[in-house]
Amino acid sequence: MGKSTNHEKKVTWWQMSFIGVGCIIGTGYFLGSSITIEKAGYLVLFAYFLAAIGTWIVYEALAKLTAHHPEEGSFRTYAKQAFGPWAGFSNGWVYWSSEMLIMGSQLTALALFAQFWFPKVPLWLTASVFASLGLIVILIGVQLVEKMENAFGIMKIAAIIMFLAIGAAALLGWLEPEKGQVDIHITSKHFFSGSTMGLWVALVYAFYAFGGIEVMGLMANELEDPKNAPKAGKIMLFVLTILYVMSFFVVLKLTPIKSIDPNESPFLTALTQFDFPWVPHVFNAILIIAGFSTMVASLYAVTTMLVTLAEEEDAPAFFAKKSRKIPLPAFGLTTLVVLLSIVVALLLPENIFEYLTTAAGLMLLYNWMFILFSYRKLTKMRFKDHIKIGVGVLLIATAISGTLFDRMSRAGFFVSLCFLLLIAVATFIKWKRKRS
Repeated sequence: MGKSTNHEKKVTWWQMSFIGVGCIIGTGYFLGSSITIEKAGYLVLFAYFLAAIGTWIVYEALAKLTAHHPEEGSFRTYAKQAFGPWAGFSNGWVYWSSEMLIMGSQLTALALFAQFWFPKVPLWLTASVFASLGLIVILIGVQLVEKMENAFGIMKIAAIIMFLAIGAAALLGWLEPEKGQVDIHITSKHFFSGSTMGLWVALVYAFYAFGGIEVMGLMANELEDPKNAPKAGKIMLFVLTILYVMSFFVVLKLTPIKSIDPNESPFLTALTQFDFPWVPHVFNAILIIAGFSTMVASLYAVTTMLVTLAEEEDAPAFFAKKSRKIPLPAFGLTTLVVLLSIVVALLLPENIFEYLTTAAGLMLLYNWMFILFSYRKLTKMRFKDHIKIGVGVLLIATAISGTLFDRMSRAGFFVSLCFLLLIAVATFIKWKRKRS
């Protein structure tokens, strides 16, 4: 999840749609989807459709707020206007925490991708290498981050198109896998092989694959006509949903669900069964490059958000200090967070990606829920708007509650609750001191 802005030249709605597709596609899709498929089976297609609806409702709410009431702090400022200073403070820290967990999830995903080539190298070691490179990029500056996102966004889309092309060739009978047969037909029997409970549990991971939509809301002011923001988001989410559903359909037809490994990209699992030894390696290289770009974007978001919080007195002023335009104290805390992620990878090598992804997805959904509540408070809504917001809240609440019914997901849920508790305590202490 990253940020790509251009303060000198306004962008058209279709350019914004393309930027959004490139920014949002990340490790939540390339690796997190393996968890979704494992839990939901063929119902994964329905899970991503529901997540797309919920994501569109959140995006439209934020885009309308940004277009009609442009504020530099975006959703944090809207939360403050709607519910008071405590909401802006807590909302900012919830978002910071979500980006921190997302960064840890992406770092873990990169280490897992590297294991495709170096299976005997421990996760913490490869994570350390990627973390060091990412921190160096942040030190070099934001311009490099933006250039990386633009270039790697194209590479991510190219990887998906390459996978779909190979999958289409296999489904049409032009390619034969080394084992088994390819069947293009999906019947009701396939969908009934999945369970409603599996769909419920998987929904949070489907939402996670759309993570970054809040950044698109922030970009509404970069449009030539901010009122086109909802249209840009609609096209973007339509394209994303089509790409997601088509690619997962191909995965399901090429690979038995029991062969899906949560610690390996389902696309790599599908590609390795064909007699093209170079294709999985090229695809894995693209996964690493794309994952690295989104990890760097998260590192940047964590650092800049901390500086913004400090400048608005919602974090210690110390973190706003800069040396040669580099916020060294904020960068130092980011480095500490990275080190903690590596330590977690060292202590909990099994299922670490699932734990971090669940917690990151939940923190992101808490933030999205606040966006919907802020929109409801600040906007004069019609009946259909009430229905739409209600559907969005229901879908997000369903995704959150689903984590309680799976052993692995439940751990991530309690991690997210710990973060919420810490933020709530910090909010209480800050406003108690302010009143005294």
